[in-house]
Amino acid sequence: MSVETGSLGPRPAIGWLTKNLYALGAAANQIKAASLSMLLLLFYNQVVGLDPRVVSSAVLITMFVDSFVDPMIGQISDNFRSRLGRRHPFMYFAAFPVSITFFLLWNPPMHWEQSAIFAWMLTCLLILRAFDTFFELPSTALAPELASDYDERTKLLARRSMFGAIGTLSVSLLVYQVFMKAGPDGAGGVTDREGYVGYSICAALMVFTIILISAAGTHRQIPWLTKPPERKKFSFFGILREVFQTMNNRNFAIVSVAGMVLAIGGGITQSLQIYLGLFYWRLSQDQLTVLAIATVCANFVGVWLAPRVVRRLGKRIGAMVTGWTSIVFWIGPIVLDQFGLMPARYTEPLFFLLIGFALCTQVFTISTGVQIQAMIADVVEDSATRTGRRSEGLLFSADNLFKKAVSGVGVLMAGQMLHFVHFPDNARKIGVSQEIANNLGLMMIGAVLLFNGGCLLTLSFYGITREKHEANLRELARKRDEAAAIAAAE
Repeated sequence: MSVETGSLGPRPAIGWLTKNLYALGAAANQIKAASLSMLLLLFYNQVVGLDPRVVSSAVLITMFVDSFVDPMIGQISDNFRSRLGRRHPFMYFAAFPVSITFFLLWNPPMHWEQSAIFAWMLTCLLILRAFDTFFELPSTALAPELASDYDERTKLLARRSMFGAIGTLSVSLLVYQVFMKAGPDGAGGVTDREGYVGYSICAALMVFTIILISAAGTHRQIPWLTKPPERKKFSFFGILREVFQTMNNRNFAIVSVAGMVLAIGGGITQSLQIYLGLFYWRLSQDQLTVLAIATVCANFVGVWLAPRVVRRLGKRIGAMVTGWTSIVFWIGPIVLDQFGLMPARYTEPLFFLLIGFALCTQVFTISTGVQIQAMIADVVEDSATRTGRRSEGLLFSADNLFKKAVSGVGVLMAGQMLHFVHFPDNARKIGVSQEIANNLGLMMIGAVLLFNGGCLLTLSFYGITREKHEANLRELARKRDEAAAIAAAE
């Protein structure tokens, strides 16, 4: 639908191509996030030889720095003025530094002392996270402007989740079947350092290309996007006051806490998923590839399901229903296995049953994630009715932290869990006892119930319904009309 905007004329339609190029950016985000979640702990622990607690401490330091950097970049993005608008300069600028730092992270110098390797890893993580924010945050912050309708917004964010799933699948295929494919003699695999060189080059090039294409996909919308008010002078305390006013929103606080708790749980499960697959269920890398493909297929179903759940139940109730369902399917196979109700290891019935559980888990997990992102988007107008400013960048900086927490605090806790169960550093060669694997599985059940369940309990207090959102849109439209009338009278 075209939108008249003064002398600019009708706004170009946000059609199929624009929506898909915009959503494509999530693939770049997820290639980075999935690589960090799935491989960072494994690479620096099992391949390079660092203590898992050392790896986790680097991630914790990075998360601490992120907590200051992300809101700052979000606020700057909300108030940045240029001929390329508020968001696009940051997105274009991020492409090269993100890609080159991603490559360097997986290629630390050989034969260095552990302290030097730790410094290399920490430096790369800090730089990667900072420039990653330059793309991810402004890109996500465009969603509320591209789709303001309660249901259309959910569909647009579902589309981003779909491309994010494709990014995750790309990582799994490139890792398990291309660069780190295990040979018949046991050579290669995810613990072979040589495969990480080719993988890091390929993934870095993919990230670089996707960022540029996605940013260019919404380039022609720039003249019609919101422009921040001109500031007569810079005031640091004035900026802080605006940040506080924007973030002092009950619904924002609720969805922020809920998303952060969920992401920590997701970080633990994603970091240890490969450990469970290889050492608890005793699956091969080929079987893990099939599971990854099945999971992506389930993502498409979850993306299809999310808008339909929202239309029937609303975002809050819908997210709680799909969220608790996903928890049941996630912990189900481990619980059944502990009671001796799962098929024996190395059998086809076990593998096919795990595929079924993984499909159901992912359908409801992705649907829940889409609904939570849409809740954050709805906070934009809720905040604007009180502050008079659209602060998508600042508000979505919280969402940016959620995603980083997946490979941040989650990796930290995953490393501590491995240390607690005495998981061996050279597990691929010396093997892992079933007792250690069982202890890890039980800890995973506890983590899912604590964090995923805690997220859903927090979401029960979220208060923006469909009716509230539509009232916010009407109020903002009334204020715009009043401002236009005053300007015309002057």
